[in-house]
Amino acid sequence: MSFGLLLPAALAALTALLLPLAIHLARRSEQRPTPFAALRWLRHKPRPRHRIRFDEWPLLLLRLLLLALLALWLAQPVLFGARAENTWIVAAPGVDVAQVRAAATDDGEPRWLAPGFPPLSQPPPQAPLPLASLLRQLDAELPAHTALTVFVPERIDGADGGLPLLSRAVDWRVLPGAMPAHESRPDEPPSLVVRHAEDRAPALRYLHAAVQAWRSDGAGEADAIDTAAETVPLPEDAHHLAWLASGPLPDEVRHWIDAGGVALVDADTELGPEPAMPVVWRDAEGAALAEGAAAGRGRIVRLTRPLSPASMPQLLEPDFPERLRDLLEPPPPSPARAYAAHYTPETGGAAYPQPPRDLQPWWALLIVLVLLAERWLATARRRGEAP
Repeated sequence: MSFGLLLPAALAALTALLLPLAIHLARRSEQRPTPFAALRWLRHKPRPRHRIRFDEWPLLLLRLLLLALLALWLAQPVLFGARAENTWIVAAPGVDVAQVRAAATDDGEPRWLAPGFPPLSQPPPQAPLPLASLLRQLDAELPAHTALTVFVPERIDGADGGLPLLSRAVDWRVLPGAMPAHESRPDEPPSLVVRHAEDRAPALRYLHAAVQAWRSDGAGEADAIDTAAETVPLPEDAHHLAWLASGPLPDEVRHWIDAGGVALVDADTELGPEPAMPVVWRDAEGAALAEGAAAGRGRIVRLTRPLSPASMPQLLEPDFPERLRDLLEPPPPSPARAYAAHYTPETGGAAYPQPPRDLQPWWALLIVLVLLAERWLATARRRGEAP
């Protein structure tokens, strides 16, 4: 480990060290001459040479130290070269925790191979995980000399096209089990509830056609779509809503979305404080057609154009029904399963430089302690005239 400064130009503040020196020289105890008649006839002697003298050395040194620490704090002190732990042990979800603890005889607390790398004492994550990406992230964050042991089940998910290329050799241990698989989209098409303003009625034909195309046999379309005016309350069993009306989104609809509903809203619908909504549907030229984002436990998808062929020619394309379903029920990511025995990471990747450890919080604590010591010494009763 080595000490360093991220902003060495701030050391120019060390010139402030002249301030305490000047104060102690200017305000030291002064000697004023007093006329005394009995001494006027004594032979005149040359005055002793004046010497620079500092009073109260401990207080002066504390003040100099305080200013030096402040200058170094402004220069952002850091510590390069993090302390390397002996071994890092991680386990992918799907392995037996007891087997991992029994096999982990090396030093180090076992952790889950999951976002944040939580301790193994916490419940295992149930959501599908990008195992390959997590391995690369862990390899980049660990110091170069830290050993890595990974426990994986026999069948893993979250693999990508190639074997992970890491900067260190990995102790790859395979245990019985399987990782949680991605949930598949239900085969049954969703039912759609439509609430619309009167001027949006021409757009209903395209929604009816899409819902009918979801059912290969064409039966049950009447039960699969519920259209009514915007003032009609939503059914209790509604899960997917198309809101075609301008103006603010009603509070009851917002609460329904927060409780887990999925809503496709009109381009002129006002959502209040604008959330960050990434684009989820583009046309062939890359222009945005729909934006989507999570809202509470539900999801909002907002169209960027009116539902009319003049503004959105995609309504007339044969893949519009599938596009609409993808907006309401995003397809799960493609499964990336592999046998763990055939997915052992390779070595030879570039080692990532470790970020320096920030020392400013500890430096600030040291400055406070020195300041308290300086104030205690400056206000002590046993002192004479304070400089």
